[in-house]
Amino acid sequence: MGTVYALFVGIDDYPAPQRGLRGAVNDVEAAAGLLGALGQGPFEPLFLRNGEATTDGVVAAVRDHLGAAGPGDTALFWFSGHGTDYEAVLPLHRRTEATGRYQALVCADSPREGGRPLVDKELGRLLDAVAERGAHVAAVLDCCFSGGATRTSAAAGLTARYAPPAAWWDAPCAQRGPAEGTGTPTARHVLLAAGRLDQLSYERDFAGVPHGVFTHALLEALRAAGPGATYRDVLAAAHCAVQTERADQHPVLFPPTPGGPADRPFLGGAVTRGRDPHLLRHGPHGWEVDCGRVHGLYGDDPDGTEFTLTAPAAAPRVVRVRTVHADRAEVEPVGWEPDRRRAHPVALSALALPPTRVRIETPDGSAAARGAAALLRDAIGSAGPGGGPAPLLRLTGDPASAPGHLLRVAVSSKRGAGLEAGVLRRDGSAAVPPLPLDGPEDARRVADCLCHLTRWHQLLTLDNPSSPLKDLVRVEILPWTYAGPWSSDRPSPVLPEGSGEIVCRYGHSPAGRPQEPWLSIRLHNRSATRTLWCVLLNLTDSHAAHSDLYPGHFIGPGRTGFALDDRPVAMSVPARRARPGAEARDWLKLIVAEGELNTVPFHLPPWNPDSSGDRGAHRPGADTVLRLTPPGRDDRDLAEARPRAPGEWTTRTIPLRTIIPGGN
Repeated sequence: MGTVYALFVGIDDYPAPQRGLRGAVNDVEAAAGLLGALGQGPFEPLFLRNGEATTDGVVAAVRDHLGAAGPGDTALFWFSGHGTDYEAVLPLHRRTEATGRYQALVCADSPREGGRPLVDKELGRLLDAVAERGAHVAAVLDCCFSGGATRTSAAAGLTARYAPPAAWWDAPCAQRGPAEGTGTPTARHVLLAAGRLDQLSYERDFAGVPHGVFTHALLEALRAAGPGATYRDVLAAAHCAVQTERADQHPVLFPPTPGGPADRPFLGGAVTRGRDPHLLRHGPHGWEVDCGRVHGLYGDDPDGTEFTLTAPAAAPRVVRVRTVHADRAEVEPVGWEPDRRRAHPVALSALALPPTRVRIETPDGSAAARGAAALLRDAIGSAGPGGGPAPLLRLTGDPASAPGHLLRVAVSSKRGAGLEAGVLRRDGSAAVPPLPLDGPEDARRVADCLCHLTRWHQLLTLDNPSSPLKDLVRVEILPWTYAGPWSSDRPSPVLPEGSGEIVCRYGHSPAGRPQEPWLSIRLHNRSATRTLWCVLLNLTDSHAAHSDLYPGHFIGPGRTGFALDDRPVAMSVPARRARPGAEARDWLKLIVAEGELNTVPFHLPPWNPDSSGDRGAHRPGADTVLRLTPPGRDDRDLAEARPRAPGEWTTRTIPLRTIIPGGN
């Protein structure tokens, strides 16, 4: 490991009338002591305390001291003191500053007549210049970046690290800010800040010694972190500690992009992995995972949703979801107690699938229809394991307000004698042909149908939109040529039409008969470093799902996997429907994961109204929890197995429509 060049700036003594601080110098001295003890290589600290920390002095120290860092070295800038903001002056800056204001560090001479603050963009340019020489650069800022704040504390014992702007502060010098017309450059350093741009940060006494709340939390997180802990890991743990102190102070990590500087080990080292799927941490409300509704986690009935620790352990360490919020999930460890001082990497290992809302309607209002509807309600109420309620279904009386998937069952008289149940989608279209509903056995069959359609819909809509694996595997669909897909005259990929679907049309054979279209389907891993496991499901309009096209294999970086082992994929309309003007729909569902998944839950037979079913059994079609874990010995459907801890996963869905031309 190279040398760590560290610049520690701590300012307690500000000139009047600015209010002074008590914990800033303590912050930088404690930080230097801890980092020096934890370091594995040479450590070169430089301190600027109080009056030494003028704006020009800080700028010079960044250029000269941190600028000595080269390839393989680390440059660290740590500032504890007052922060400020003030209105952007130049027209360009009013456009490029998201708040319309400059955010800045208040140096020792900034409040004096003629002094100036160190604006964040000027500091960013200085740090990026160091990074351009090949050094890894990090900054820790424990100060306010607040708008419209005051110097008074909102709580006893807490002091805000905020200084009001001076009347003479002007725009940053041209050579120090972003060049005109270029916008804001991309940061080449990683930043850990005490709070958001519109928030105060605070200091208080800890065991009689004043410190910044953020610095104290960050140093505690560093002490508890194991080897190789990343900036993201440490910031997540510090965030929870700060939130316990001040719910209105939210530490910030920038840039947060997975696989970037935030995922390097603290004070340097190569990115050995992308962002862990999610982080488990202890916050003011107990244990939580940084995954919520905005990330695609279902909020209704999360019972059964679990995350598993990705770090090696003798036995899986699981936390179960209790409540899902917009940005996080409150969880409960199952049979173990995590270290509260640390953030723990976890992956989603079991997902409670959302139920379908069912609306039962009797359009004709007859007594017979109402009686049959009551039979169906009873069947749904006893269609689950052990004769309990069907876990995949929820009855609703208000279809307009029902979230997610909705099925309507219209009970009415059929031609001739008896009653029938029309199973309809939200838009009123038929999901399956009408089913008889003349007694308890028919009602159970309708309930089974509703469960089957729900399970199929869950597979169709399964997604993990926040995954860093998103779009790493490209699905390419080509017309099949007998010369093979790698010939020099390989045709262009088939692209979606205006409807968003890929449309495949029958042609004609030499004998003049309709000829089904043949396709070549390939999965290309665009990652330069990751070997990814892929399975390609085919969901059909007969409400079946299977993985025959690509049953699940690992694809290396830059490599390609072919559906059906590079044989043509025939897109056909079922024989019983094959006539001019007929069509069939398929949905290709790509699932990409870091490790092998159990594919048994992804298989579903076509809906068959004549099948007897096995009500109450824990079959894949009736399970309400999708377990995203490696296959076991009894359910493995791959020749090769690579057992791994739960990892990141994502999906992509491609709709296809196959048409036989002709008809009206």
